Amino acid sequence: MPAAQDSIDSVRVAAQAADSIKATDIVAFDVSETLGITDAFLIASGSSDRQVTAIADEIERQLHERRHLDALNCEGKTEGEWVLLDFGDFVVHVMLDDKREYYDLERLWADCPAIDLQLEHPETTDATAAAAEER
Repeated sequence: MPAAQDSIDSVRVAAQAADSIKATDIVAFDVSETLGITDAFLIASGSSDRQVTAIADEIERQLHERRHLDALNCEGKTEGEWVLLDFGDFVVHVMLDDKREYYDLERLWADCPAIDLQLEHPETTDATAAAAEER
C-alpha cells in the first residue's frame, strides 16, 4: 500500500520548510512498501553544521504550526552533521553535503517511488538528477 496522503502532505510541508532555509537536493521517497514501519523519507542537504541545524529547526517549527506534529525523536542536532527527525509516519534526514554524498541514501532507496514535493524552486544537483534517472 502506498504512503498515506496525510504523510505525503506532511512531507511536502517539511520540504517547503527546508527550501525556505535554502536546503539543497530536497528529495522524498515512498518507502512504505519496502520498509513497512514508516511511509516516507525526506532527505535534504545543508552546507554547514549551522545550516543543517537551522533547516531541522525550521522543519520542526513549520510541522508543529501547520500540521500540529512534533517529532517523536530527534538525533544529531548537537553535531549538526546529520539530523534525523522521526515523525513516526515519515522520517526526515538533514545532512551535510559530504555526509550525504558518503552515505548516498538515494542509492539505498532508488527502487522506491519518488514523492513529488511540489516545490516552487527545487534545487537539483547532478547526483540527484542521476539518482532520479536510475529509477
